[in-house]
Amino acid sequence: MSTLQPLAQGEAGPASTEADEADPEAIQTELRTLTVGAAQHGLRLDKALSDLVPELSRSYLQQLQSLGCVRLDGQVVLKHAHKVKAGEVLAVEIRPTEQSQAFRPEQMPLDVVYEDAHLLVVNKPAGLVVHPAPGHWSGTLLNGLLGRDVRAQQLPRAGIVHRLDKDTSGLMVVARERSTMDALVRLIAARAVSRQYLALAHRAWQGPLQRSVQAPMGRDPRNRLRMAVVDLAQHPGKEARTDVTCVASQAQGCLVRCSLHTGRTHQIRVHMAHLGHPLWADALYGGTPLHGLQRQALHAFRLAFAHPVTGQALELFAPLPDDFRQAMQQAELQPAAQGLEQSLLQVLGYN
Repeated sequence: MSTLQPLAQGEAGPASTEADEADPEAIQTELRTLTVGAAQHGLRLDKALSDLVPELSRSYLQQLQSLGCVRLDGQVVLKHAHKVKAGEVLAVEIRPTEQSQAFRPEQMPLDVVYEDAHLLVVNKPAGLVVHPAPGHWSGTLLNGLLGRDVRAQQLPRAGIVHRLDKDTSGLMVVARERSTMDALVRLIAARAVSRQYLALAHRAWQGPLQRSVQAPMGRDPRNRLRMAVVDLAQHPGKEARTDVTCVASQAQGCLVRCSLHTGRTHQIRVHMAHLGHPLWADALYGGTPLHGLQRQALHAFRLAFAHPVTGQALELFAPLPDDFRQAMQQAELQPAAQGLEQSLLQVLGYN
């Protein structure tokens, strides 16, 4: 038996979410009453729910249970592993959760530096999460893209084909149609998209001004939240290469340009720490805040590739964010203009 029951204004279900409070009249719940059968006897509650409501994912049903939306013989049961018995009556309040509502259009300002009918390039600010994930089910770049262009709602991940970490700023290319999305994915896999970054790192630069770091990466065996340079003979991982050029250096730190040849998670951050130059404010890999910079000092300043539809050579630049520029200036990291290409000088603020 199921009944559709819109919540009255001001009324909350077993657990109220921010979305509920923002628009209580928009929330609808469906109450289903189910009887545990012989086939479910002895199963975990979440598994029994999955059997009895097969059209909904097990993870979504677990979310509902965690919100207090599942009752067994009239009692709320939060423990997923609770064993059910044949004949028990389940009442499930099916309602939106933060995760189920994650892919919703949102209006937000986006800094679009290039756009045509097939793709666009966004200059992402530090602090903006690219894709919904635990702790960030709304307010992401994906939500903004969905709110900006109705066509994005027809594309996987709203056309996003690569990502930047939350606290990394800079350029990202986004597809506006499926064929372009597939073509961009192929270009990235073929390493035909040039991605360059500027980073502020601890310690005066050591060794030659240009270095190529070829060090395989995988999950840190001592801390699963981190990535690390690993020995592939002993740990799972993938080959990774970053070319690093020192642009300026002094006793407190250095300004470097990094070019990616592969796209591993946290690649530049890990390779720079591996060189003994962790990024400023990158606490995960040994960095500390300097000169007011409170996020990892990494900015994707250049993106270049052949347009997948027109074949036009695209080369796009993003100026330094204010926090990055101010930290660089306070550290008196002034690049020598000699030998630097004009485009990089412009990004750094030189005319």
